Amino acid sequence: MARPGDGPPLPTGGAPAQLRALRAQGRRTMRKLLAAGMKVFDERGYQAARVDDVVKAARTSHGTFYLYFANKEDLFRVLAEDCVSAMEDLADDLGPVAPGTEGYEVLRAWLARFVDTYRRHGPVIRAWAEAHLDSPELARLGGASMNALASRIAERIAEQDGSVDPGHAAVALVAMVERLNYYVLSRGITIDDDALLDTLASIVHVGMFAGDPGR
Repeated sequence: MARPGDGPPLPTGGAPAQLRALRAQGRRTMRKLLAAGMKVFDERGYQAARVDDVVKAARTSHGTFYLYFANKEDLFRVLAEDCVSAMEDLADDLGPVAPGTEGYEVLRAWLARFVDTYRRHGPVIRAWAEAHLDSPELARLGGASMNALASRIAERIAEQDGSVDPGHAAVALVAMVERLNYYVLSRGITIDDDALLDTLASIVHVGMFAGDPGR
């Protein structure tokens, strides 16, 4: 799992659909632009980011940028589609979470994927969460993706006999992971990932899945 300060990894989900139609050099150039875009969105936010910033970060020319993307929104769209694909995979991967040790381990492994997904796609997720997008279509795409994830979590929570409201708990869990990682990454805090996941999994397992604190 990536550590704070490592920088956003390259996109892995939505981008390859476009990359497959390119030759090897074109794929490398597009990946470089996507990585530069993620870095700029991470550092400046969506609204403040400019094509100039992306070109500078990628160490390429404006002409090269416009060979692959129409504008900043087009670049963000590819990154957003990649994020949506990762979120859909994440939702599909959440199986039943039992109250005992086995359920705890299932939940912890899934939360590790959730944390990793956030760290890879954080700039996109934050742009959605903060509604700092010019395009209503992209905003809806983000909302639908996060709602689908929360709905799947709520379904799993509802399978337990706990006293929490599944819908509210699911929203709280998504917000908890998002804000926790934003706080850690934005402040450059060094934290042990295993300890972080142990704590997060324990809180969620007991509080939302009626887990046994003694296991």
